[in-house]
Order: sequence, then C-alpha cells, then structure tokens
Amino acid sequence: MRNKGISALVCAGFMAGAAVLGGAAPAAAQGDARPAADAKADIREQLEKIPGMKVVSVADREGYPLYSLTYAQPVDHGNPRAGTFTQRATLWHKATDKPTVLYTGGYTLASNTTALTKLIDGNQVSIEHRYFEQSRPSGAAGSDWSKMTVQQEAADEHRLTQALRGIEKGKWLGTGASKGGMTVTYHERFYPGDLDAVVAFVAPNDANNKDDSGYERFFRTVGTAECRSALNAVQREMLLRREALIPKFEADAKANGDTFEETLGTTDRAYEFAVLDQVWNFWQSGTVDNCPTVPDAKKATDDELYDWSKGHGFSVYQDETLGTNGTGPYYRQAATQLGWADLKFKHLKDVRHYPDIYQPNSVLPEAMRGSYNNRTIADVDRWVKTRGQRMMFIYGENDPWSAEKFTPSHRDSYRYEVPGSNHGASIAKLPAAEQAEAIATIKRWADVK
Repeated sequence: MRNKGISALVCAGFMAGAAVLGGAAPAAAQGDARPAADAKADIREQLEKIPGMKVVSVADREGYPLYSLTYAQPVDHGNPRAGTFTQRATLWHKATDKPTVLYTGGYTLASNTTALTKLIDGNQVSIEHRYFEQSRPSGAAGSDWSKMTVQQEAADEHRLTQALRGIEKGKWLGTGASKGGMTVTYHERFYPGDLDAVVAFVAPNDANNKDDSGYERFFRTVGTAECRSALNAVQREMLLRREALIPKFEADAKANGDTFEETLGTTDRAYEFAVLDQVWNFWQSGTVDNCPTVPDAKKATDDELYDWSKGHGFSVYQDETLGTNGTGPYYRQAATQLGWADLKFKHLKDVRHYPDIYQPNSVLPEAMRGSYNNRTIADVDRWVKTRGQRMMFIYGENDPWSAEKFTPSHRDSYRYEVPGSNHGASIAKLPAAEQAEAIATIKRWADVK
C-alpha cells in the first residue's frame, strides 16, 4: 500500500525524458535559441530582486542555465508573522516567452527534466515539498506537523509561481506523478488562476477514506485468477512460516543496520507489515509478465519463498527511513489528510498477529502521528469533478494506486488509462490514437506547435 520506494519508481517511470511521451520531437523553438551571457545575467538579476529569493548556484544544463534557488516561505500562510523557512527550488531557463512547467515530485527536490518539459520545449521550475529534506523549518516549528498540510503546500507553490511569473511570461503547466500528481492537483484546486493547465500522472484520490471498495475490487480483478491466487498463497505462506522466516528477516535487518523500535516496535510487527505490503508492491512495479515467476507456495522451500519475496514486493519499513529526514512526512500526510487503503486481507485473517497494523501511523515515530480528517480531500474531489478546467490525468490499468482515481470535469479535461500498465504509466504507453490526442491537447494548452 505505501511503498517507501515510491519516489524512486516515479523517477524511473516519469522522468525518463521525451520518450515517456512517445518520443515526440520538441516543440518549435520560441524566442532566442540559446540565452546569451548577458541574458543569463539579466535572469539572475531578476531572480535576486524577488524578496526572499536567493540564487545559490548556476549550472549549465544542455546549454541553458539551471538556477538552484532558495525561497523564504511562511511556516503558516495563515499567520505570516509566525516565522519563515527556506524552501528549495530550481529554475531551468530557456527563454522568457517559452511555456514553463511547474514540477513537484511531492517529496524532495527532483533533479531531472520532466518529459512534459521536453515535449513543449519549455522552461522548468522544480520545487521541494515543505517538510521534506532541506525544506523544513528549523527549531520547534520543524516539529510542528500541523503545518504539513495540503493547503500550506499549495500556498507555497502559489507564492513561488506568482514570484516567477514576472520572469517566465509564457503559458504555465503543472505536472507531477503519484504524490506529485496529487500535489499539483491540490495546487490547482486552491489557486486555479496560477496554472494554465495540469497534467497529473498516476495520482491517487482517496476521496472517502472509509470506503476502500475500489482497492478491494482491484485486487479481486487485477491480472489473471491464477496469478492472484498464487500471490495470495505466497503472502499467506509467509505468515504461516513466520517462525522459520523471521530469523532470516532479523539477520537481514542486522546486516543492513535496520531497527524498528521507534516506529513499528518489534521485528515481528515489521515482518508482518512487510508481508501485508507484498501484493500491492508486486502490482505497483510489476506486470502480468512477472506472474510466471511466482513460486508454488506449498512446494517452495523456506529459502525459495523468502528470496523470491524479497525481490517481488517484500519492502522493509525501518526507523532509519521513516523519520523526519526520510519518508516520514509522507506518512504523516497520509495519516492526517491523504488517506490510505485499509485492506481487509480476508485470506490472511487467521494468520495475522496485528489486525490493526496496516495504517500510516504504524510506521511513524510517535511525535509524527496524527488524526485523519477527510474534509480537504473530499472538497478537492468535488472541485475537480465539477469546476476543474484543462486538467489531464493518466492512470495505469494494473496499478493499485490508480484504483481510486480523480474524475475530471467536462471543462476541457481528460482522463486516460494505460492498458496493462503499472505505477509507471505514461502517455507513451497509451494506444496510438489516445497518445496523439493527449499530446495534441497538451501542446494546445501550452500554445506550441
């Protein structure tokens, strides 16, 4: 359900360059082909004139300047006098009249050029999500997780967009994948005047956290019946053989320096959580082509069962990656606003030790845990359905994260599902006619040929 490696998957599936969008040639150049030295100096001067903006460094990327930036943001946009923090961002600048892509990965600062940027031959602004890595308030404010909200991050992006729109004067398109796709959608909902369009990839939408029927239905229908049965049997056998397999788990934890005391608590709890996540992760990053590798659960030796699982979805959640400097901020958001899939696991009911463990607070240090409130995400869901304009959502047919989707309005908005695809779904994998349609729409929104 909540694979701690999700950001790496996003980078692999979404950031692979223009080929992700079907290998389309870049849009026709607008403005100066390449900025002269004096133009670069002018852009830097304009950036440094923005209150709260600092140019940390300038590098060359493919002949264009890549500005590493920090921007002073209010810790609480509702009370700007309560202090500020430094948020990291980058600007890859080509020309002021080209379109600009605002990219958020939803986690730490992304370093790659998005496929969307390549498609429309645009500038790119990348932003690090608040409370991740270096974009976290110092002192007591950094431990005040009440300011780690959808609305506060949307306000961060709004301020940055408004500040940079004075430099980048073309169309602005927002994009992101997975949590980044959610984040750009939330930005659009609360500040619909900032962006000219949004393209969100595999963006989950848990609009009603009490209703997980969409996820349950996904796991009853994904792939083939034979593959589903084999995966369920492996998952069950992993718990049935707990006594034989936990020593292997503990040996791996010792070798890797993994501990569990601050989050899941014990190796037994950590082991069960990893087993519960197996089938979700199998489909998140795999396909039906991986089904023949699933072992016969009853005939497999302990080593065969454990080794196969480690390579196919058995993802260990340890203290070292779940705190303030790891993926902990995501799980905090899941626990309080984004929601999670609380699967029933009926085939495991009699072999589980911890029936209430599969929820985000389980993998958080005590100080980061929180209570869930559905109001914001339900509001976003309604707004996208009824009022959103120029929004495109791309999902994967066999991606568990795509089981509960955003439904766009009829206001020049679209949703596509990539047949057989997982959490790496992309426009390049759409059937040819839909791929051409999606690309044409994006170029129209960006005002490029």
